[in-house]
This record gives sequence, structure tokens and C-alpha cells, in this order.
Amino acid sequence: MQYRVTVPVATEPVSLAEARLQCKIDSDDTSHDAALTSLITTARENAQHYTGRALAPQTLEVALDAFPPFDNPSITLPLCPVTSITSIKYTDLAGTEQTLLNTKYALSPYGESRMLAPTYGSYWPTTQDVMNSVRIVQVCGYTAELLPKAAKQAMLIHIELESPLNPHTPAEREALEKARDSLLNTIKVYGR
Repeated sequence: MQYRVTVPVATEPVSLAEARLQCKIDSDDTSHDAALTSLITTARENAQHYTGRALAPQTLEVALDAFPPFDNPSITLPLCPVTSITSIKYTDLAGTEQTLLNTKYALSPYGESRMLAPTYGSYWPTTQDVMNSVRIVQVCGYTAELLPKAAKQAMLIHIELESPLNPHTPAEREALEKARDSLLNTIKVYGR
């Protein structure tokens, strides 16, 4: 399963003011804003990769070479929480792109909201045997209000660690890295 971001994050979960505070930069000192903005994005991307969670709203296009088999029809989407499925398109046996009706599939409302399966009495269609014959567009990610606090704190620690303005001894750096990873472990999606 491959995926790409088609609508990127519009608002990062960590603000410049929060990053300045974490890095002990005066609130009126904007000379480091470009570097901090880059670190904020890097911290979110690192945390997303580590946890398997979309830590800010974004849209992904997921590509599969085929639908799963009849006896195990569930699709586990790559990043959770999934808030909606925009579309499922596939290449049929004749090589024509088709759009699956949204009444033919459902997103599980339980757990991590990342399981997709055919609805009762429906089956995944047969696809042409070509690469990326199934394309699923999903909207995923936490709003600022629902973002796990552990994720935000871990991102702030990551920003501090990567900021050249905050030199740390090797022992301090190791302790901060362990703290960041421990926080992320509390929300990590296992078995993905």
C-alpha cells in the first residue's frame, strides 16, 4: 500500500508562539521564525511516521494493486483517525476507471477508524491486474481540540532538540529523545 498527501496540512498543531516558548526565544523575537516553522512541520511529520496517526487534518490518496480477497475483505488505511472517505476509484477489467458507490463500503466507527470494508451484501469489484488499480481518497487527522496532548508535547520536545539555539549535552539530548519517544509510544498504532 502506497499513499501520497493530496491536500496538505493547512494549520500545524504547534504554533510559532509555542515553539518560541519551548526553545526559550523571546515572544517578540521573530528572527528565527522561518527555521521554527520548518522545525514545526518536521516535528509533526516525524511524529506521524512514528505513531501512524495523522496529527493534523489532511487528505491522502491511497493506492492498492487490487482489492482484498473475498474471505478477508477489510482494508486497513495507513493513517488514522480517518474522518471520511471522499472516493474509491478502481480500474475495471476493461481498463476503465470506475467510482465505487459510497453505499457499497463503510468505514468502521470503532477503534482507530481506519478499517474500510464492503457493506452487508456488497463485495469489492474485480480490478484489472495493473499497478495502483485501486485509489482511495481519505480525509484524516485530528483537529486541534482532539489532538492527543502526548503528541503535542512530543512535537515540542522534537523542536527543542533540533533547534540550533538549544545546545544540549549528550546526556540531556538522550534524556529528551527518550522522553519524546515515550510520549509517542503512548499513542502509537501497533501492527500497521
